[in-house]
Amino acid sequence: MLVEIDHSSPVSLAEQIAAAVRRALAEGTLHRGERLPSARSLARTLNINVHTVLRGYQILKEEHLIDLRPGRGAVVMSTSSPTQALVVDACRHFAHLARQAGLTEPDVLEMARTLFRTAT
Repeated sequence: MLVEIDHSSPVSLAEQIAAAVRRALAEGTLHRGERLPSARSLARTLNINVHTVLRGYQILKEEHLIDLRPGRGAVVMSTSSPTQALVVDACRHFAHLARQAGLTEPDVLEMARTLFRTAT
């Protein structure tokens, strides 16, 4: 699995790691049951702190895309369609842009509801 990070990006390194895993799921290069690199190994490869990798993995766990267990590592558990990972990634990007634009959560949710209802 290829993870690339951009230190100059406003997106946190942990989120960049999570986004790379989501893309791999969406592209079909990562499948249910596969193990992700250990946090130490990935941190060493990317030359970043191991806790940053663990934060990225925790994001994916909260999205129910991976399972984290001591001694077992990070394992892909997503049973959803690969496009769900893309939708999660798009939503995170949307939320980031909305915050930058100064929109409130209720405004953004109403906008999303309206767009969802009118989408074909």
